[in-house]
Amino acid sequence: MSDAGNADSGAQRRHAAARRAIVDQLIMAGAVAVVRLPDASRGEALVNALLAGGMRAIEITLTTAGALELITSLTTTFGDTVVIGAGSVLDADTARQAIDAGARYIVSPVFDAEVLAVAHAHNVPALPGAYTPTEILAAHHAGADLVKVFPADLLGPGYIRSVLAPMPFLELMPTGGVTPQNVGQWMGAGAVAVGLGSALVDPKLVSAGDFDVITARARTVTDGVASARAIRGAT
Repeated sequence: MSDAGNADSGAQRRHAAARRAIVDQLIMAGAVAVVRLPDASRGEALVNALLAGGMRAIEITLTTAGALELITSLTTTFGDTVVIGAGSVLDADTARQAIDAGARYIVSPVFDAEVLAVAHAHNVPALPGAYTPTEILAAHHAGADLVKVFPADLLGPGYIRSVLAPMPFLELMPTGGVTPQNVGQWMGAGAVAVGLGSALVDPKLVSAGDFDVITARARTVTDGVASARAIRGAT
């Protein structure tokens, strides 16, 4: 291989390693708080409440008014304390905007090759959505850093176990239908992480300023992740 080829190969390995480091942070966190709000005005207070409950990964959906500005503000304020990503990313231009704003990973409800390509060009993990085993495997083969199984509320934890039985190499993050109370079931079924939306971050609680309730829910989530992993480690 030429020197140029060796350099390119080395750069690709470094970029893949950089993406993997972020994915490992998401897996270590075990749960991603999916923030979908009417506006971003209480974003910092919300993140403080989630951090108090042990959450370390937060996805700001781009359906939230002011989402890009919030991502920039949160990454500046909290630094490496929490891994901030962008969700509901549907096209390449939006992916670029989210990355420019500071998003450290890109989440989509569907698989879009251009979104994945933009994320990887910026050394940012892409977590596309997929539903069927065929879609999940296709996303994996295309280079998805994790596959978001969505909407998981129509499937249940048993679906994750069934998909992983013939394809144990997959790393799946079910989102939709995951609650603080059933986190352990999804983790026990083999999910490497889960995404929680309104069951954790209820817009009504945020609007009312009931952040203590959100902190308590977050603690239930993180305790559930830890308990499920302890059980899996003991078997």
